[in-house]
Amino acid sequence: MSRAGALWQKIFETLRAEIADGAWRAGARLPTEAELARRFDVNRHTVRRALHALADEELVTSRRGAGVFVRMRPVAYPIGLRTRFRQNLLSAGRTPSSELLHLTQRAASDREAHALALAPGAPVHVMEAISLADGLPISLARSWFCATRFPGLTEALRSTGSITAALARVGVADYLRQSTRLTGHNADAVQARHLQIVPGDALILSESVNIDASSTRVEYGRTYFVGARVELFHDGQDSASFVTRLPQ
Repeated sequence: MSRAGALWQKIFETLRAEIADGAWRAGARLPTEAELARRFDVNRHTVRRALHALADEELVTSRRGAGVFVRMRPVAYPIGLRTRFRQNLLSAGRTPSSELLHLTQRAASDREAHALALAPGAPVHVMEAISLADGLPISLARSWFCATRFPGLTEALRSTGSITAALARVGVADYLRQSTRLTGHNADAVQARHLQIVPGDALILSESVNIDASSTRVEYGRTYFVGARVELFHDGQDSASFVTRLPQ
């Protein structure tokens, strides 16, 4: 092997080992080519070959104008009758967490009222939050709930940080997914900032309705998943109760 070949291979193996050891967590931006060239005392072309090798092994991804980032192994995220964020991540061997962005009450729009089978303008609780896997954002979600039926839900959501736990506090011991609609989108600037991605990156919008044991609608949700970080799949439970509509 030539000296140049040995140099890029050594850089590749060093960075690969650092990624494996957690020195660079998923989503982290690697130093620039110039910074790596100074660190290893080589030219940028040699560094570039090492970075290309990392990309070939799907360990990093390059974003134009932003840099090279450590890839996150996509989370296998099942959608079925009982879709639960925390349980899905724990089952995938990931550590779940969330960040509450907004929690308010207001009049429902026509779309929101229709989704929850409420009268137009009925009061609803609205929650917006970021969901994370191993500390890296994977989705940005907004959920609506009937404020008349669940007057104490806001406090329950704020104190538990969990929709499942909050609904249990206000009398909904269990709930099921009535329908899910999946469509593709590109992240806008606000979504990109919250999700730590670049505007234009691929998102998957999951628009869903959950119902209680009496088939009354309890939650309408719109969740934007980062396409590169999540693999959504139907878990096969009672397909008659599961509706997925992909873009044509």
